Amino acid sequence: MKEILFGIDEMTLADLVAIARKDTGVRLTKELEKRIVKSRALIEKWVREAKIIYGVTTGFGALSDVTISKEDTRQLQQNILMSHAAGVGDMLDQETVRAVMALRIKELAGGHAGIRLETVQHLINFLNRGVHPVIPEKGSVGASGDLAPLAHLALILIGQGEAFYDGRRMSGSEALKESGLQPLVLEAAEGLALINGTQVMTAIGGLAVHDAAMLSKMTDIAAAMSLEVLMGSRTEFDPRIHQVRPHPGQAAAADNMDRITRNSEIITSHKDCGRVQDAYTLRCSPQVHGASKDAIAYARNVVVTEMNSSTSNPLIFSESQEFLLGGNFHGQPVALAMDFLCMAVSEFASISERRIERLVNPQLSGLPAFLVSDGGLNSGFMIAQYSAAALVSENKVLAHPACVDSIPTSANKEDHVSMGTIAARKCREIVKNAEYVIAIEFMCAAQAMDLFTNMKSGEGTLAAYKVIREAVAHLDKDRILSPDIEAIMRLMRSGRIIKEVERVAGTLY
Repeated sequence: MKEILFGIDEMTLADLVAIARKDTGVRLTKELEKRIVKSRALIEKWVREAKIIYGVTTGFGALSDVTISKEDTRQLQQNILMSHAAGVGDMLDQETVRAVMALRIKELAGGHAGIRLETVQHLINFLNRGVHPVIPEKGSVGASGDLAPLAHLALILIGQGEAFYDGRRMSGSEALKESGLQPLVLEAAEGLALINGTQVMTAIGGLAVHDAAMLSKMTDIAAAMSLEVLMGSRTEFDPRIHQVRPHPGQAAAADNMDRITRNSEIITSHKDCGRVQDAYTLRCSPQVHGASKDAIAYARNVVVTEMNSSTSNPLIFSESQEFLLGGNFHGQPVALAMDFLCMAVSEFASISERRIERLVNPQLSGLPAFLVSDGGLNSGFMIAQYSAAALVSENKVLAHPACVDSIPTSANKEDHVSMGTIAARKCREIVKNAEYVIAIEFMCAAQAMDLFTNMKSGEGTLAAYKVIREAVAHLDKDRILSPDIEAIMRLMRSGRIIKEVERVAGTLY
């Protein structure tokens, strides 16, 4: 098994994707192991001294003024996991669970949570051996972290809850036994340390940011194909236009599309036509795509910062032998970034659907109605545009911000929460919807490109067209379209379209 070494260096988004989707394992450096041991020694010292520490020798939330005796400390740790495991709804998929586990390990290994090395190593063993806790996706309000879902994750440490192992769903105790691990008896502070953090929203958000960045490149490719077959101009990609309005995403989108359409005989063939300028969905594509690229860059920065942050409470500072009570578990930074990303990715789909409409509408395209011969007998891509419109409309609903809707919890002790996990889950759904819209644009643009048999496409658009045609045939008469859309989706998610375009057009941004 390949392993990623967790040390003092920053964990990257590529690391998260590798762990989540490629079954890469993790391992701690000796330095991080020493940090864990050092902070744990302080917790044990303070417990012996009967020091009043929130969540260690007291109850939680509104019950923080209740002192817990030394004799009840272990029971407290078990109780917090059981009582907080109140999640509902569908289960998080395996890749998300792996991402959550990786981030939970990374945060605990920072040495600020006061957890035992043995407990962290147990989590590492679960991840590396493919023991994936069953985690309901709903129930987090995103402050005091992702309490409910993280409690479900932590239950298997004590042989409770459920997990998937070797392709089967089973009890936590059975998963431990079959994977060769033993249940733990949690000690002081460990229950709270295991569930207090933003790792669920950050895991979902991190994967969504990665997918959005990939989608950003594919949106440029799809738009370039549409522009070409709609007889659009390359003038709008002239770098001088973007130098006088220097948003980095805008310049990147224009440069991408300029290189993708390089040496297009289709575009050159009509350079002296009577059209003064293109419609906004073509002419303004660098500006629209670019604004979303900048939003993705912002969201990426927030997520990577969060991935490498300590979000526990209390926080242990072993160098000064102090603990501090604070609010790093509050998910507001991630919540705002995810809500912003929801809007940014929705716009990829929104402008793409308008290009699809131009492709299938003969009054706008000059191409056969719905891109098929024998119109009337054949409906062609008519309903594919309907599907794109439905997805865009659904995204408009999902793009409503979650972070503005706070509901007080814990008897008003926790009186402002982030709803960051809802924002991340919405964002994940919007990215999937937008991917389908871009897949439909690819399908329609490739069909239109078939009509230009006597002229060569641009270098990048031709590369994309060839990949698409390997998976989806030209539509000469009506057939079921869903398999074609799904086939293009698989190409997109594999990275193959981007790879082939970058091979001839250079790296896309």
